[in-house]
Amino acid sequence: MSKRTPESRGLHQLYDQDPEKADRLVWGREVDPESRRGFLKKSGLAAMTAALGAVAIPYAAKMPGGLIPAAFAQSDEPFMLEGKDGLTLLNDRPINAETPPHLLDDEITPANRMFVRNNGIPPGLKSIDPETWLLSIEGESCATPMTFTIAELKQKFEHYTYQLTIECGGNGRAEYVPSASGNQWTTGAVACPTFTGARLRDVLEACGIKDDAVYIGYYGADSHVSGDTSKHPISRGVPMSKALEDESLIAWAMNGEDIPYLNGYPLRVVCGGWPGSVSGKWLQKIVIRNKKHDGAKMSAPSYSMPKYPVAPGTEVPKSDFVTIESMPVKSLITFPESGLTQAKGEKLVVRGHAWAGDLAVDKVQVSIDFGATWHEAKLMAPANRLAWQHWSTVLDFPEIGYYEIWAKATDSEGRSQPMVVPGWNPKGYLNNACHRIAVQIV
Repeated sequence: MSKRTPESRGLHQLYDQDPEKADRLVWGREVDPESRRGFLKKSGLAAMTAALGAVAIPYAAKMPGGLIPAAFAQSDEPFMLEGKDGLTLLNDRPINAETPPHLLDDEITPANRMFVRNNGIPPGLKSIDPETWLLSIEGESCATPMTFTIAELKQKFEHYTYQLTIECGGNGRAEYVPSASGNQWTTGAVACPTFTGARLRDVLEACGIKDDAVYIGYYGADSHVSGDTSKHPISRGVPMSKALEDESLIAWAMNGEDIPYLNGYPLRVVCGGWPGSVSGKWLQKIVIRNKKHDGAKMSAPSYSMPKYPVAPGTEVPKSDFVTIESMPVKSLITFPESGLTQAKGEKLVVRGHAWAGDLAVDKVQVSIDFGATWHEAKLMAPANRLAWQHWSTVLDFPEIGYYEIWAKATDSEGRSQPMVVPGWNPKGYLNNACHRIAVQIV
């Protein structure tokens, strides 16, 4: 595939901001809004084929209106972050960085490939001493408040290891139009490493859970970006039913080693399948509440969705939001990397992962004709509940030209990923549109 210019790498964003300018870059002129971004007219197809560096687009007639080719969504921008490899920086105060899909090909996400999502400033690494680190359990519905060192947690409670999917609630936000505020994640704010620790349930029960308990909340050692020490950057939580699940952990290890510094060292909560924001990092305190937790970023519109569908750009009253719980079904193509050029007649192995919040994935399907037809992929069982599932398939391409490979997962309750970006919401959460990559057959 031809080398992309900075303009083509960012064209999908430019279409959101200034569609007329984007049209001039692609076509050399303005384009009728009715045909813009669909590329379905013959003259448009010729210009788009040239812009892609392709001989042809075999299934062009099946391209949905409004589609921006996956080839334009690629980025070759390098970024270095200590302890991480190949991540893309979104912002640096606080640090947030995502992982390109092809670097998430491992069945168990390695530490250096796990995305970074921070709401505040992490505690200084030199100030962290795991031997003296304390976790307190308290709150109005805690019968016997207690404090534990990490050594005591390890000594007093049985150890459990689970592979758990953690995904930012805003993963995919960059695709919403009009744009939603927040980090403009594409697809890489997801990971599925193993975590080792004590069950959250065991620790809470050791401190006594009163009958009126309905929620837990966490507090970490990260500080507010404003420098105001009276403010917590984030303090979220989950209902007791989620907190008491077998897989909810107070974790001190990831992939058999210390949790990476930027991912919560030396202690964190992990509640897989829900927005990553409920899995608090640099954990210092858990409170057992007799009401829904009211910490920072627990109120709408943070990590909340409108109770009803809204038109793009709508202002939604805070009273009309509901807190996000289980994440929607989703899939990711991790091999090959988008932009592959392959000879006609060669079979192409394609693989990736799929996950569905609290549910399991029932099937994964793949398309090479913009969703007109689908081929079912081989799907593996999860390592345990709340772990992502690996899928793979082998594809043939009928003729030379530009193709897109699309992946669509369906959960155990029959819900499938949409082929286009789902309903707009003010904060750009829960985009689970089909993932797609570009392939050139020559």
